Amino acid sequence: MINNNHSNKIDEIDEIDKIEKIDEIDENNNKKDNLIENIDKNNKNSYNFSNINITDNDYQNIDIVEEGNVKIAFPCFDKVSSSAPVFYNPKMELNRDLSILALQTFQKEIDREINICDLFGGSGIRGIRYKKEINSVGAIGINDISSNAMNWGKYNAQENNVKVDFFQKEANIFLRENRGLFDVIDIDPFGTPSFFLDSACYTIKKDGMLCVTATDTSALCGTYKEPCIRKYNALPYKSEYCHETGIRILAGFVALTLAKYKKYMEIKFAHSSEHYMRMYLKINKGSAATDNSIKENIGHITHCPKCLYRNTVKGLSSAIDITCPICGYKMKIAGPLWIGSIENKEFINKMLIELDNKQLNTKDEILKLLTTIYEESESPITFYDIHKISKNIKTNAPKQDKVFEAIKDKGYTATKTHFNLLGIKTDVDIESLKEIVIDIIKNES
Repeated sequence: MINNNHSNKIDEIDEIDKIEKIDEIDENNNKKDNLIENIDKNNKNSYNFSNINITDNDYQNIDIVEEGNVKIAFPCFDKVSSSAPVFYNPKMELNRDLSILALQTFQKEIDREINICDLFGGSGIRGIRYKKEINSVGAIGINDISSNAMNWGKYNAQENNVKVDFFQKEANIFLRENRGLFDVIDIDPFGTPSFFLDSACYTIKKDGMLCVTATDTSALCGTYKEPCIRKYNALPYKSEYCHETGIRILAGFVALTLAKYKKYMEIKFAHSSEHYMRMYLKINKGSAATDNSIKENIGHITHCPKCLYRNTVKGLSSAIDITCPICGYKMKIAGPLWIGSIENKEFINKMLIELDNKQLNTKDEILKLLTTIYEESESPITFYDIHKISKNIKTNAPKQDKVFEAIKDKGYTATKTHFNLLGIKTDVDIESLKEIVIDIIKNES
């Protein structure tokens, strides 16, 4: 009698072997001409500039914006939403400017021409800027399911004199039809990226970069727990450092999705700004390295809401003690999530150097953000909010500068964090930090 379970395992191994053989072919297929040839072959709905359909009526109510080295036109709309006639979000200019720096830094690190997928093109501004402002870019594939977006994207590409390829396909289908063809896949949706990450992780090539934006911060930060569980298979917790927890939940979800395809990631740069979170992930491959990455970088955060103690627990399914070792209160758990580094100090320093080479409207804001992240890049996981601690011990909040000075005088490290203006990243334990705050208040009185 045939063992069905055994048969299924053999089938699974065969499928993995097939994928690896395809990967070997993909890794040798880095030329721009081959990419364009494969894109045209796989995507019969590819657009060129000969069929732009912008009518006279379209020009009666349009906005034109300048970002970087491009000018972009799009229909006017009252509110930024997914129902806008062509999606353009002016508040994401910082996101796009940082992406220019990050992808140029990545290109210089791998020292070859890169081909980029802009999965949600909208007005075309992101992909057009990539082509216009990043050196050594080969093919750009801009995809959007909206025919209206296609028309405006093609118009904007023509007006900015750039050659890019446009596609009108459902995002997952587009990714899976173009496996191994892009060095960079940029996922910047309106809402959660979770619906597209499996296809992106399947498609991204070895030594590629995956760029991921999430705007569903209310789920990732724990305001709404159930959506986070549904979309990211993780339990959030709304604490003073919930934005860092949110990025780590997103990173953990991507890492576990990549692992299915024997791929693992290194986070080069991540930030939380305004209403969104953004990550830049260098992708590598290998079953043993993937296993080790999951073992070392996936875990949980435990947090005591009574005394503010917190701890990290390594492991996807490790036993977790939920009794606070300080006050005995029942602790909250967040995860599984990424407990490894979320910033690469060397990469961020290269981005700061690259900043002088680019014409960016948000240059001053970028300099401030990258400098703060550079300084906090090697700090411990989570951070403290002095106002939260002061409330916990029922005292006035001291000046932040005095807390920094006192922490360092005790021999600990202390840096600011971009996640929260009032936050302090430090290796001091919570009880010692409370004593420091109390001593400062006593000396001031």
